[in-house]
Amino acid sequence: MSTQMSFLPKIDRKETQRRVEETLETARVYNQIGFVRREIGSTPSYEPRFHGQTNKTSAPAEACATWNVDQEERIKTLTERVEWAVSRLSTKQREIIRKRYLESEDAVDYVICGELNMSKRTYEREKARAFYMLALMLRLEVIEQESA
Repeated sequence: MSTQMSFLPKIDRKETQRRVEETLETARVYNQIGFVRREIGSTPSYEPRFHGQTNKTSAPAEACATWNVDQEERIKTLTERVEWAVSRLSTKQREIIRKRYLESEDAVDYVICGELNMSKRTYEREKARAFYMLALMLRLEVIEQESA
């Protein structure tokens, strides 16, 4: 009895596509407008205010500043990883991803097919391959659970 071995994992295409699209959207927004920082609603008193018996102090300004720094660094790193991954795709795949997901938020598949002189079928096939490669490079793939 021969068993066919596959070295590439079988992925949940729908969930993987959702994750890749979400990551590409984050990168596009960061490249267009930069990082949007959180701000606190009001400046708190500088005197510590103890809550109950925990003896913990509240520091909303500190928490907000820490969140801003951490999130900006995380999104910057994510955007750099996306750019690196997209640059490793084939020329057709790179053009599809850039035009559809990284340049404009209102891009439409059928318009991009025409711009790239591709049939709808070729476009969909190349886009699916690009998503698969991006998912693996960015470690966003969702492995399909094998039912026993």
